[in-house]
Amino acid sequence: MFDALEALKGIEDEEVRAREISTFLRAYGPKIKELSDIRRDYVLGQRRDEVSVRKLAVKIGVSASTVQDIERGYSGSGKTRPRKVRDDDDGDTGRNQADD
Repeated sequence: MFDALEALKGIEDEEVRAREISTFLRAYGPKIKELSDIRRDYVLGQRRDEVSVRKLAVKIGVSASTVQDIERGYSGSGKTRPRKVRDDDDGDTGRNQADD
């Protein structure tokens, strides 16, 4: 599969590359979700058995924060993670509205 991914990245024509990536994602996207669900079931089971986040991270070869994300059902990148809202948060981003 990694060879297929590298081959997709190596397609010179951007339109063809994008089309082929779309085809790949249609075929394999649901399978990736299925694998993620299987891993999450394992993580949840281990956490029910009171295995620590750190020990579980070592067991499955990810960081402790990734184990926490898996446990929460979060699968996006850290850049798109919703911001935590604090009680004292008035929603002010510190930017001037004139900047928008």
